[in-house]
Amino acid sequence: MKHKILVTGGLGYIGSHTVVKLIEAGYNPVIIDNLSNSEMFILERIAAITGHKPPFYQLDLCDYKAVAHFFDVEKNIQAVIHFAAFKSVSESVSDPLKYYNNNLLSLTNVLQCMEYSGVGNMVFSSSATVYGQPDKLPITENTPFKKALSAYGDTKQMGEAILEKVSAAKEMNVIALRYFNPVGAHPTSLIGEMPRGIPGNLMPFVTQTGIGKRERLTVFGNDYNTVDGTCVRDYIHVMDLAAAHVTACERLLSGLNAERLEVFNLGTGKGSSVMEIVTMFEKVSGIKLSIQIGGRRPGDAESVYADVTAANNILKWKAALNLEEMIASSWEWEKQLSKELLH
Repeated sequence: MKHKILVTGGLGYIGSHTVVKLIEAGYNPVIIDNLSNSEMFILERIAAITGHKPPFYQLDLCDYKAVAHFFDVEKNIQAVIHFAAFKSVSESVSDPLKYYNNNLLSLTNVLQCMEYSGVGNMVFSSSATVYGQPDKLPITENTPFKKALSAYGDTKQMGEAILEKVSAAKEMNVIALRYFNPVGAHPTSLIGEMPRGIPGNLMPFVTQTGIGKRERLTVFGNDYNTVDGTCVRDYIHVMDLAAAHVTACERLLSGLNAERLEVFNLGTGKGSSVMEIVTMFEKVSGIKLSIQIGGRRPGDAESVYADVTAANNILKWKAALNLEEMIASSWEWEKQLSKELLH
């Protein structure tokens, strides 16, 4: 095994796929997760996929003492990939304090403990929500931030601001990955997206409607200035996203970063509308979805897709999987979940 990497939120959707990729690349991941939006059995699934069960700590990163104790126990951590955060845009609109408290306190606690323990590298899970509704598309890393449309987006803007100041003042190197819309699942269908309650994201809502868990899919707004009136997003396969985190880690550990804080957009560079996703799902699954048109949802931007030139040229990473592959893997995962519920 190569370097020891702490993955916070490592049993979550993107975290678990990244842990798999880290193990496959020869790294030694250690997971922290408070299981607030993830399941314990995912640890066994990671072991089933990779043949290696990483060390796991169940703790809340908002508890400074618990985080400090972890860093006392686990020596020689070389880098931290920080996923742990609440992430529902709509929930953050209705309960902003929950998001400010959790997402910012957990980050500052981890950074303090990294400083005391001499851990100098972080890959930060940022988001395209930092851009708000941009004036110009596609979005580059230099696109100015607009006022965040949600408390979630605000915590990602603030998180990056904290990292900018800390990396400038301390011996710390950071890569912030601003990702667009992660979808899909591992090719084994052993891990994938598992939202609790009503999904906040489109893809699980589509697959849950397809499998019969949901009666119909509500499309929030069909009067936007887009190709068919529905919101446009840049969807990226979670396996491509996971690979980017490993690449970012390698860049930091090899000292190849050009600045203390580097930022990269992660997407495919292509936008797809809600109705394009629905049409592709119907093609992949052979199932006709029941759809109703609802009003626009607060916090939703009209159209957001990435310019990924920097990630392609500097990070040397490129999304490899297309929309059909993303949706097919999401559908296989949904069918697998439904089979397990029957047994």
